[in-house]
Amino acid sequence: MRDLPNDPETGHQLSDPDPVKRAQIQMRRQLPKRFYTEASVAETPEGFAVQLDAKPVRTPGRALLALPTAAAAQLIADEFEAQRETIDPTTMPVLRLVNTAIDGVATDTQAVLEDIMRFSSSDMLFYRADTPEALVTRQADAWDPVIDWARSTLGARFFLAEGIVHVDQPRDAIAAVGIWLKQRDDACRLSAIHLMTTLTGSALLALAIDAGALDPDEAWTAAHIDEDWNIEQWGDDAEAIHRRVLRRRDFDAAVALIRALPG
Repeated sequence: MRDLPNDPETGHQLSDPDPVKRAQIQMRRQLPKRFYTEASVAETPEGFAVQLDAKPVRTPGRALLALPTAAAAQLIADEFEAQRETIDPTTMPVLRLVNTAIDGVATDTQAVLEDIMRFSSSDMLFYRADTPEALVTRQADAWDPVIDWARSTLGARFFLAEGIVHVDQPRDAIAAVGIWLKQRDDACRLSAIHLMTTLTGSALLALAIDAGALDPDEAWTAAHIDEDWNIEQWGDDAEAIHRRVLRRRDFDAAVALIRALPG
């Protein structure tokens, strides 16, 4: 049995939380050569396993890389197939996400659930600009429907505020988020929701995507209203653009994994 080399980019702890810096760290390392001809998916008692030349792949923690659906496993097989002469983990966001889910999140799903709940207590969508009017309107148009969805679907009523001064949210609203997450607490789904939460700054956006109530493109745009406004006023920055591209790649990987998991 041949395993993928144990690379920190695919382990529990990311080499750096910033995707640009992770990529730079990875580029300084010598990438392992591609040692397999074909990546495939095979059904096993543990689920649908990713295989390289018919041999199972294991996570850095030595667990079998197996997922609950063939579609989810195929996402990773496709990432392996896309590798050329070398294996570059920075171009395999679903693999990194699933490795984290299996080796880390699965051992303590409650901790990840609680972290998402903490995000929801100070969600970006609660804090609104008071001026200029055009920005106020953009935020309201994009964010109010998500707040309304949380109230109608989760039963969570949140307070809104102008500015950045922290506003305590009702405990029953946070508890409602926890109840929703408890119903969807498999490790891969929680990992994907948590990643989307950290990338967008909003647990509510992530939950709405997971529920199929919000289009991922709309959510990504909603998460960057303030940033896009500033770009319009002051211009963009090449490094910031590159960072956003990498963050979007990770975001899309989380969305793809959620869509491939059982509903």
